[in-house]
Amino acid sequence: MVLEHVLLCHMTAFFMGFMLDLIMGDPYWLPHPVRLIGKFITAVETRLRKKDAEKRTDVDKSAEELRQGRCLVAVVLCSVVVVVTVLLTLAYWLNSYVGIMLETVMTYQILAVKCLKVESMKVYRALKIADLEQARAAVSMIVGRDTACLDAEGVARAAIETVAENTSDGVIAPMLYLAAGGPIPGFLYKAVNTMDSMVGYKNDRYLYFGRAAAKLDDAANFIPSRVSACLMIAAAYILGMNNKYFSGNGALKIYRRDRRNHASPNAAQTESVCAGALGIRLAGDASYFGKIVQKPYIGEALRRAEYEDIQRANRLMYVTAWLCGLVCFVVFMLLICGLDSVV
Repeated sequence: MVLEHVLLCHMTAFFMGFMLDLIMGDPYWLPHPVRLIGKFITAVETRLRKKDAEKRTDVDKSAEELRQGRCLVAVVLCSVVVVVTVLLTLAYWLNSYVGIMLETVMTYQILAVKCLKVESMKVYRALKIADLEQARAAVSMIVGRDTACLDAEGVARAAIETVAENTSDGVIAPMLYLAAGGPIPGFLYKAVNTMDSMVGYKNDRYLYFGRAAAKLDDAANFIPSRVSACLMIAAAYILGMNNKYFSGNGALKIYRRDRRNHASPNAAQTESVCAGALGIRLAGDASYFGKIVQKPYIGEALRRAEYEDIQRANRLMYVTAWLCGLVCFVVFMLLICGLDSVV
């Protein structure tokens, strides 16, 4: 009975948090824990880098930065576990309803379905009125590449790629971690993902310091990215039933062919599905911090990418999220029924 009660509380909080995210998104006036985690990461990095390593050799510098990077990961993750565990334990100790409310809010803040749509649609609206400068500014807020040199199609492709990749990183992966264990693994995943986005660059500053965070992010996303791709393929088939701009067969074909066309073992999983579903070509060379980084293309250019594809990518993301929610619901119900039969 205790396990069943815990599972019911967790299931209730999971779906209430999911619905809150779909309805509200992330209001800018509301303090967000991920932003707090980001500030904490910056503070820890600053503290670790205070040690003067100028007199060391290049080998010593790299070894020291690797050690500092691992220390950053350990400090951030341990701090997140302690804070979230204490808050949840206290809330459930007070009352089950208080616990459910706090877990619901935490779940809501970990997910980013509506936020991803809102930010990408800013790019869509700017392109729709042919305001390229505004579109570049909007897309610069959600991508890591240089955007000043992008034309209208390049801006659209950048936004589409972000929606596709973050369908896994910002939606499905957090949902899976939340479903599996609640806000503790959920916030651990967000902390890893945030560290990777802040220090996981292969530039002079972060090549060694950010390696631990980048490798951990790859590991944390390995299974979720592939689950996301499978769900997105199913979403493409569903949407393709009554919309000529979506192709389930195309999504499956390009996924099989191009899912490894990225330096990251995970990024091309959902990007390849999205490119195939829409019949466009994504990725390719891009500029980062003023340097051109050569990347293989993903997908086939059956037609040119257009700003309407940003909206279509969001539809694909939403259906994928609902499918994931449905799968989680079925698993929850099977577990509850299994506990009932044991009792």
